[in-house]
Amino acid sequence: MRQINHQISLSTKGRKLYDITPEVLHWVKNCGITTGLLTLYIQHTSASLLINENYDSDVLVDMEAFFNRLVPDGDKLFIHTVEGPDDMPAHVRSALTQTSLSMPVLQGKPTLGQWQGIFLYEHRHIAANRRVILHVIGE
Repeated sequence: MRQINHQISLSTKGRKLYDITPEVLHWVKNCGITTGLLTLYIQHTSASLLINENYDSDVLVDMEAFFNRLVPDGDKLFIHTVEGPDDMPAHVRSALTQTSLSMPVLQGKPTLGQWQGIFLYEHRHIAANRRVILHVIGE
């Protein structure tokens, strides 16, 4: 049984879903683990990770429209606005989504479904440098 770690760094350019699937697939393919478990973890409180459809980009637009309605920027409900009107909504969005993902690795690749992709979901409007830690255990 082996364990291998890696970090993906991404400079975001504001609020949207960033497809990190190609980087994840490439790393897992080259790490030499054919059967195991892959875990991804984002080290931030105003961004998250999602597995969602990566075929039709309208899905990503609709996801953002939904979150804009669910957790609007500048909502008077929030008192934590240290970094601006999108600060607390970014934390709520992160709490409603995921900071980690796990999936089996079979035949040297993550077991994503046909239309699934892995996304870093940036919840802030400002540019940011984000880190995602990848960990795979297996053989």
